[in-house]
Amino acid sequence: MGVRPITKPGSFLVSPNLVDYEAARESFTWGDAGEQLDGLGDGMINLAHEAVDRHAHGSLKDHVALRWMSKSGDVRDLTYGDLSEETSRFASALRSLGVGRGDSVFALSSRVPELYIAALGCIKNGSVFAPLFSAFGPEPIETRMVMGHGKVLVTTERLYKRKIIPILDRLPDLEHVIIVSQPGRPPIPGTIDFDHFMASGDPDTPAEAMDREDAALLHFTSGTTGTPKGAIHVHGAVLHHWASAYFALDLHPGDIFWCTADPGWVTGTSYGIIAPFVHGVTNVVDEGDFDADRWYGIIQDLAVTVWYTAPTAIRMLMKAGDDIPDEYDLSSLRFIASVGEPLNPEGVYWGERVLGLAIHDNWWQTETGGIMIANYQASEIRPGSMGRPLPGVEASILALNDHGDLILTDDGSAVEILEPLVEGELALRPGWPAMFRGYLGMDERYKDCFRGGWYCTGDRAERDADGYFWFIGRGDDVIKSAGHLIGPFEVESALVAHPAVAEAGVIGVPNEVAGEIVKAFVSLHHGYEWSSDLERELKAWTRKRLGASVAPREIEYEPDLPHTRSGKIMRRLLKATELGLPTGDLSSLEQEETDHEGP
Repeated sequence: MGVRPITKPGSFLVSPNLVDYEAARESFTWGDAGEQLDGLGDGMINLAHEAVDRHAHGSLKDHVALRWMSKSGDVRDLTYGDLSEETSRFASALRSLGVGRGDSVFALSSRVPELYIAALGCIKNGSVFAPLFSAFGPEPIETRMVMGHGKVLVTTERLYKRKIIPILDRLPDLEHVIIVSQPGRPPIPGTIDFDHFMASGDPDTPAEAMDREDAALLHFTSGTTGTPKGAIHVHGAVLHHWASAYFALDLHPGDIFWCTADPGWVTGTSYGIIAPFVHGVTNVVDEGDFDADRWYGIIQDLAVTVWYTAPTAIRMLMKAGDDIPDEYDLSSLRFIASVGEPLNPEGVYWGERVLGLAIHDNWWQTETGGIMIANYQASEIRPGSMGRPLPGVEASILALNDHGDLILTDDGSAVEILEPLVEGELALRPGWPAMFRGYLGMDERYKDCFRGGWYCTGDRAERDADGYFWFIGRGDDVIKSAGHLIGPFEVESALVAHPAVAEAGVIGVPNEVAGEIVKAFVSLHHGYEWSSDLERELKAWTRKRLGASVAPREIEYEPDLPHTRSGKIMRRLLKATELGLPTGDLSSLEQEETDHEGP
């Protein structure tokens, strides 16, 4: 793929969980993951019991589960014993309201401990937890709560006044609003104060015994047509949360783990709440917004050992300067991983050069519920590659016809591409525990995701001779120019390898001769200014690396590239703006507004 492989050093502070990749794939079964968990008898399970109560009832009762840093820098610890009691109180208090199995409990909150208590207490009760990102406006909140039949909302006083009151009369299923307020504040009429609510609960309430196929989580993922999709995940997904954190994040007893994702998104729930607690490690939560010094300070002061973040955050750290990490002791770090969009090779090299650790990219989707393909601690990293499938996960590249449709045999099976480095659709064999079980109210749309015996991801990719997968682009992002299929990620990676370029977004724009041509939008690092000379330099830079047929024909300076709130560059918004097309659902668009200013 034209990139330099990185081989990890032979010595580690602890032995990696996955040492022999092929042997692990040969021997692992999902039953092995089940043996690491308690269960609740007769084949029943509860995700929150596995994440909290089994530790609290064992040797980890006094071990710090949640280490929370406030915006002001104050630190508050909750042990597994504390968390068990608090989540039991929440579950008990829910039951006193008549909220039970299968009822939807939504949360709209900044990253405060009450959010984590509510999430696990809801699941412990057998209810369905549905997180909302706190920077959403009233309309996307309304859409999701109406779709999800939200019966309970946990939120803060500020968010309630600003975003819920304007839509309150349009939420027909909402019966109870639980408000996290500043101490001493009088309750808002018609709502329930969080502290009073908790005081009414029983700290010894056991987790509800659930079938593995019972719903536990409802995550909304934005579509391009304006209607979000509600992906349903089940209690049995906890097997995947355990296994993926073990193999892909290399979690060990005693680790101090920090996932920077907000629980309003699937990463912030699967790996910001569930996976670290299932492993019994200390889970760091930061209430504050991104700041390079703050982040490096958290790693230093809280002795973070495993750090899971996003390519956008890595690019922001790169943009802040290579000299800042020198001011901090980051020696506690053992492992860094990244997810959210493909990590450009330059980001991997930067981690190795500046942080002393290469960054391990991995790949998954809201629909998969957990990590599916990853670069592992003891394995060679191929920068720009998403890595290889987890043990227990079968991935493949499926052949497509000229129209981009799946090629099927006479018996309806999909045709797999066995030759290396041939583009097709990335697909997964159904059956992994965290696989979504439906789109809420969209049965046909859910069925359409499964074709030819596979779950079709909608991503274009290729696989090399050693089984590493390489992302090319979303099916609707791939550019068709003069007979060439061009993946935007490859072009973006070439651009950000230039020292002037901080970020790049690449789209195809119509052209009478070529069908489409490649157009790039770039933002710059501090110290660089846009000019016609720099534009020519970038065109020459990419032509040298990619060839004239792949390199961008047009490059435009865009200092504020549009991102989703989870950090991905919104190529479809760039394209819609460029071509004057409808923008579709913008509820996931990152805005300047911040809602992390306290309750």
